[in-house]
Amino acid sequence: MPKRPVSRRGRLHPVRNPLFAALRRYAHTLATAATHSKPCAAYAAIRPLQHGRLTDNSMSFIQIYDTTLRDGTQSEGFTLSGHDKIRVAQRLDELGVAFIEGGWPGSNPRDAEFFERAREYAWQTALIAAFGSTCRAKGGPEDDANLQALLESQAPVCTIFGKSWNLHVTDVLLTTLDDNLRIIEQSVAYLRAAGRRVIYDAEHFFDGYQADPSYALETLQAAIRGGAETVVLCDTNGGTMPWRLEQILHALKATIQHPFGIHTHNDGECAMINALLAVRAGAIQVQGTINGVGERCGNANLCSIMANLELKMGLRCLPDGGLAKLYEVSHFVDEVANVTPNDHLAYVGKSAFAHKGGVHVAAMRRSEQSYQHVAPEQVGNKMRVVVSALSGRANILSKAEEHGVEVSGVENVVGVLNDVKELEARGFSFEAAEASVAMMLRRQQPDYRPPFELVDFLVNVEHRQGRGIFAEAMVKVKVGDAVMHTAAEGNGPVNALDIALRKALTEHHPQIAAFHLADYKVRILDGQNGTDAITRVLIDTRNTTRLWSTVGASANIIEASWQALVDAIEYGLSLAH
Repeated sequence: MPKRPVSRRGRLHPVRNPLFAALRRYAHTLATAATHSKPCAAYAAIRPLQHGRLTDNSMSFIQIYDTTLRDGTQSEGFTLSGHDKIRVAQRLDELGVAFIEGGWPGSNPRDAEFFERAREYAWQTALIAAFGSTCRAKGGPEDDANLQALLESQAPVCTIFGKSWNLHVTDVLLTTLDDNLRIIEQSVAYLRAAGRRVIYDAEHFFDGYQADPSYALETLQAAIRGGAETVVLCDTNGGTMPWRLEQILHALKATIQHPFGIHTHNDGECAMINALLAVRAGAIQVQGTINGVGERCGNANLCSIMANLELKMGLRCLPDGGLAKLYEVSHFVDEVANVTPNDHLAYVGKSAFAHKGGVHVAAMRRSEQSYQHVAPEQVGNKMRVVVSALSGRANILSKAEEHGVEVSGVENVVGVLNDVKELEARGFSFEAAEASVAMMLRRQQPDYRPPFELVDFLVNVEHRQGRGIFAEAMVKVKVGDAVMHTAAEGNGPVNALDIALRKALTEHHPQIAAFHLADYKVRILDGQNGTDAITRVLIDTRNTTRLWSTVGASANIIEASWQALVDAIEYGLSLAH
């Protein structure tokens, strides 16, 4: 029997049968040609944009590989249906990412449905990737159900992960180090021989390298021998520190002369910086998710990464005009997944370019560069001025300009500024209630006439036998020279008050019929005072085109609600007029 070849580390390479040797030779031929296979008619319509395909100019682009639809859905509380995945994928394609990982077709019917439906679309900029694992230990790729599912998905790109950490090989995969090298190489070669582009994700690469550098590198070489076009280094546990990552990448580049990518998690709050450092070290591909969603603490946030690559590092990763769609895509993904957006995300958060401090706003009015690192319009966001107890006159003046209220000079907003500070000391908060600020400004105008004035109101809440809890409100308001006196029932005191007020005003202001209460929030500010605590009420109101927010605060929740309700209707009427 001939001796098996021995590696530089003294470890035996796996025996290769003639069939596998032929597959590997064919895979290398495909990899050298860098051709793109079109396994189904729908994918034949994909336009060959340079940043999504390995053309002569592809190195001028950093490939963005989005895994929101797969790795992102491993985030607690983040779920997408098959239809949702298609909608998000279409937006990602419009954004201009290079790869969209649709899911793991061998793991669940929902992902299999996505790939079936994806074949019906002619994707314009992105390649659809199917995700899976290498073949099972001590088995071959030919009869592996997971690899067969990847091929049956008809996705032009297959991304498979394999073990880089000897701990996982022996204690999780329960096989030998040699067999792990075999299954990596054979799995990649099998998919390449079937005409697929293959990206290899080296799971736990950085942990594996720190445990056994030589073996971690051997796993990459096995994938390269199999024909992987890119080997992706994964910080799967998310705990690698930036300085250690740089050291490992420096050592890797001296050994591996092959295109590599980066896939980082955020458990150590270093996912984005680690991804950017990898690009500086030569990575051609960055994997991550929109808004950084993902298992545990999340994945690298592609929104921040794409903005930093283009605006800070001078590298291209999206087609012309793509970066200006970031804010829209970020919020679209949250909306489809039915999760509350994180207002404080860099670049795409609602508060990313919000200015609250009076000194900051005064400076911003002279130069927008004074407190902004980039122009918000570059990522589709906008600058906002927030009014609060920390505000100065510049905040109020900016808000007056925003709402079209004419103010002759800075000194004329001092009264409103003082009112804001006093009211916030009593429990109001105007940061999320800009319509209330707008009404304070309008009421300061000498020619302003309110559309109605309260005379009095009465609210009763009773428990009646056979009927249960019963709420009724009476409202008397003055509209011009007329006094309107109405009553209404509701499912609670605030609802009854709202209905009664609308009844009183609708005859003179029919526009009110288009106003709808969108949200009603209550917050107890000093809970230690029990039922005597100050209550803050925020009301969101919308019409057919706009949404606005108002606030009230009082130890009496009915009074707080009335304050917010009056501001909401009065502001809506000012828009209508």
